[in-house]
Order: sequence, then C-alpha cells, then structure tokens
Amino acid sequence: MYACYDEDGNVCPESVKRLARHYAGTGVKGLYVGGSTGEGILQSVAERKLALEAVMEEVGGELTVIVHVGAPSTRDSVELSIHAESVGADAISAVPAIYYRLPPAGVERHWRAMIDSTKLPFIIYHIPQTTGFQLTTSLLSKMAAHERVIGVKISSESAFELQQFKAAGGPDFLVLNGPDEQYLAGRSIGADGGIGGTYGVMPELFLHIERCFVDSRMEEALEWQTRVNAIIVELLSFPSLYGACKAIMGLRGLDCGEPRLPLLPLGESDMERAAALKAKIMEYTGNVKAERTIVS
Repeated sequence: MYACYDEDGNVCPESVKRLARHYAGTGVKGLYVGGSTGEGILQSVAERKLALEAVMEEVGGELTVIVHVGAPSTRDSVELSIHAESVGADAISAVPAIYYRLPPAGVERHWRAMIDSTKLPFIIYHIPQTTGFQLTTSLLSKMAAHERVIGVKISSESAFELQQFKAAGGPDFLVLNGPDEQYLAGRSIGADGGIGGTYGVMPELFLHIERCFVDSRMEEALEWQTRVNAIIVELLSFPSLYGACKAIMGLRGLDCGEPRLPLLPLGESDMERAAALKAKIMEYTGNVKAERTIVS
C-alpha cells in the first residue's frame, strides 16, 4: 500500500480510500499498510493512524489488513499496535528498531512489547539491508513459539534463508516472500504468499504468476516472472523507485502524490520513460485479462 499525500504533502484520506478500493478490485487478498513502500517510518504516529483509518473505512472486513507498526521507539510502536487493534486491523507487523544497532535481546523485547499490547497476530518483518539487523533462526524459533507470532515477512535476498526460516517456524508458520523479483522462487521453495512494493503498480501481473504457480503451470509462471523482473529493472533505474512507482500510479489515474523527502520524486525529464513503462504494464495487464476471459 503506497502512502498517499495531497499537493501540500499531507496524508490524504480520500486518496488512500481510492487506492485501497482499486486494489480490492484487482483481486489482491490484502494490504500491508505503513511498510517501506507506505513510508511509515517517514510519517508521524498521527499520520500513520490517519492512513490506517482510511484503509479500514474503505476495505476493512473485505481485505486482510496487516499494519506495519515498527518505529524507532518501542513506545510509538506500542501506541500504533493498540490503535491498529482498535480500528479492527487483522494483524500487526514490525521491523526491528532502526538506527541503533541492537542485540537480539533488545529486538526481542521491542517486538514483545507490541505483541503483549494487543491480542492481534504478529508478523516479523525481516529486512536486514535497511535495518542492519540479521534475524537468526534461533531468535525466529524463539519468537515463533509465542502463540500470536504467526509468521515472518522475509525481504532478504536469499531464497535459502526463506526456506530455512520456514523450516525453523514449522509447517503452520507463515513465511511471506518480500523480494518481488524472486516471487516465484520464494513460492517454489516454501513461501505461503508475498508482500511487495512493486506489486502496487502491477498487481494483475503478480496475481497471474500466483495463478500459474497454483495451477502448476511453472513454465508460464517463469515467463511472467521474467517479464515482471524486466519491469522491476526499469523501475530501479530511476533516481527513486518510490518516485517511479507513484508516477506510474498517477498515470494509471490514481494520484498518490510525491514520495516524502528524502525519497525523491520523479523529475520532468523522467516522465516520458515512466509513461512508456506504464504503457508496457498496461499492455501486459491487458494480455493477462484476455487470457483469463478465454480460460473462463
């Protein structure tokens, strides 16, 4: 779920609702609110609450809503956790506390404070390339023993680590693939699903990869993952991935505003290339929809 701002850079509930409704219409199963793509770390506690309230008003009870409540301070994370429960969210999730390099015991206490503050299920968010914290299988196993810790979103760039976490957590422990470019690899090696940032500009294509995987059409799934990865490579070639994604959403008729600094918006010189990439996404989306019509 992308962060949505108005022209003054303030959280815009109306845009949040439009975006949530759009995603519900594509067939996605749920939304991950306030994560990396949702710019939660760059927002105040009040802004994060406002964005979540708009999502819940629009699609609460219709889609599964997982709320990222991770913040630099445990106090803020607990406040966000309690708020998520109060508005009817389905689960909470959090990265380790950022900036300070914490030992496993500090991260564990940080997470447990959130877990103990509500009755909601908790999903660990493992993204060491941004947090600097490497989740070990021993800490994962210890956390997974808690009845409300139901899974982990793993955004490290290792399918092997994903498989190891699945083994450590046990068969009922959810492992959600994070790196978009290895969605199919993650599913093939044990991931139960995925949460990703570039899903937002092309949810139809990721949903098609998922359908092919479930139907054991692996060659076709690989072909579509390859197409998606080519799009991701282009997105990463812009000065800002977040700026590129938001520009494409605007071209799709869903204005999310510019990303919040220090995340860079796209400049005018990049817009022609963004428009070409949007056209490619829409062409692929049309192909997927046409195929589904023929099959049905």
